[in-house]
Amino acid sequence: MTRQDIGATNLAAFVAKTEGRHSLFEEAIRDLPIPVCSVFLDKDGNIGPASFVETQTAFTCQEHGRIQEVFPRTIAKSRNIILEAKPDAKPPRAAGKRVAVLFSGGPAAGGHNVLAGLKAVLGNENTLLGIRKGPKGLINGDVFEIKNSDIQAIINTGGFNFLGTDRTKIKTPEQFERVKETVLKNRLDGLIIVGGDDSNTNAAFIAEYLEEQGITCSVIGIPKTIDGDMAAGNYLPISFGYDTATKVYSELTGNLAQDAASAVKYYHFVKLMGRTASKITLEVALQTKPAIALISEEIAEKNMSLEAIVDEIVRIIVLRRLKGINHGLVLVPEGLIEFIPEMRTLIQELNKILAEYERDIKDLPTLKNKQEFIYPHLSPQSAQLMASLPDEIEEMLILDRDEHGNVKVSQIETEKLLIEKIRYKMSEIKRHTERYFGDQEGKIPATEDQIEKFKAATFSTQSHFLGYEGRSGKPTLFDAAFTFALGLTAGSLVLAGKTGYMAAVTDFDKGGRVLALPLTGLIACEMRKGKEEMVINKSLVETSSPAFKVFAENREKWATDDFFSSPGPIQHWGPASKQLPMTVALNQGYADYRTFDLGEERKIRFD
Repeated sequence: MTRQDIGATNLAAFVAKTEGRHSLFEEAIRDLPIPVCSVFLDKDGNIGPASFVETQTAFTCQEHGRIQEVFPRTIAKSRNIILEAKPDAKPPRAAGKRVAVLFSGGPAAGGHNVLAGLKAVLGNENTLLGIRKGPKGLINGDVFEIKNSDIQAIINTGGFNFLGTDRTKIKTPEQFERVKETVLKNRLDGLIIVGGDDSNTNAAFIAEYLEEQGITCSVIGIPKTIDGDMAAGNYLPISFGYDTATKVYSELTGNLAQDAASAVKYYHFVKLMGRTASKITLEVALQTKPAIALISEEIAEKNMSLEAIVDEIVRIIVLRRLKGINHGLVLVPEGLIEFIPEMRTLIQELNKILAEYERDIKDLPTLKNKQEFIYPHLSPQSAQLMASLPDEIEEMLILDRDEHGNVKVSQIETEKLLIEKIRYKMSEIKRHTERYFGDQEGKIPATEDQIEKFKAATFSTQSHFLGYEGRSGKPTLFDAAFTFALGLTAGSLVLAGKTGYMAAVTDFDKGGRVLALPLTGLIACEMRKGKEEMVINKSLVETSSPAFKVFAENREKWATDDFFSSPGPIQHWGPASKQLPMTVALNQGYADYRTFDLGEERKIRFD
């Protein structure tokens, strides 16, 4: 056998060894040390449950009376008072407890470290159970025991693949009855629900239901969502998964900015995940310094029309072109459409018309026939707006509906809508330069040479949607530590017999402060589809926040020249590995964002 043959055989064997999530990187990150908050360490440095005491802070809300009616038992227990873990006294180690955990909603990086934290705090004296396929698995009783070897295989890895997940909402009496059956059949002392606002709202209802049924089972929520809209001020600055997702998007967006400056001919329009809050877009903007970044909450606050948004983007593109820059980066939040007041009105009118005349519209053979039927039923303003939209967007608004008969807003390609309207506006400026350029008030100053160069240039674009790429990446060191701490917190609360709380960690710059937030204190009454519902409010971008102010103070500079940054890939070793999200560091008033502190680093093994 030749040297080449031997080398090829050895390499083939090595490649085979990397199958099944055993790449060099995955093997290395399983051994990464994880910071552990001091409240979970005894005097010998062993991990154990924390003790919780009541703080002086209780949540209050305007609808307290109404919420008290729906959650009388859990509110009576918690009094909506925030709990804090204290290092002074360690509770006696509980034994024989059975605790189940499920993932709910979309994946987010760090979920597996929640399981690791739970397993570590429960120890071998208690049993950790997994529920497959989310809330549906809870209803169906799909429960199994999680072993130490399982945790060792998944620690520090991305995704929710170990348990799986789904989006079932537990609402009906039959569903609650089946949850009770699962709890009783598996003799559960605790149920951990890892999810976003809807999932944690579900946790609050399940906690109340089990109390009502006289069943002793602690129900604890854990805040997960890459959108970052599951937050509670200084008590919970962010949800897990946000840091990893925004760093993935920032790397890719930075690459596109670099590409735009290299090819010098494209505007890259990047739609970023975030159906409601624009927090992802704001973080990526702070990381990459694009020419343009739209923030939905600001647009709603300023009552900006679609045309006003287009005009502002065109203004920046024109100014850049006059300086000889014919490229750039435009960030667009996924949920933008629903924050444009006139678009929101149009969608509401369409939903009403499509529901009221469903059979009539369905029977019409062509899109043109449907348009002719719908237009007279729209208000004049909405009809005018609808007519101004590109044909493919109008078709989506009319034909693409969800299971409730409503327009599929999340499916609308907002970035392509903007591109088409900007392209039309740029063509108009080219055709009528005398209307737009000149020394008169309201016109753009430009020399004849600049105008000729402007007319010679073309508006070329590339569109992208960054979403799923960021949900299941390997967690950043911050998300790995944060989720491990959340697992330790949730397990400690179950062992202490607490129910109806959400695990929370704050003070990311000084060792971590571990809290338990009463779920009922986060719930508000909201109108959804014409009915009052109890839900945990989403946390949106506040235009008065320090993070937004830094963005607003710098965006005009970024707009007029290439000031972009390319943050590069997520680092797990080295000087760039411990960065916090810039938005979190700014809003929390930290002195620095480059190094988080969630306790002493420790090698965590489950051999």
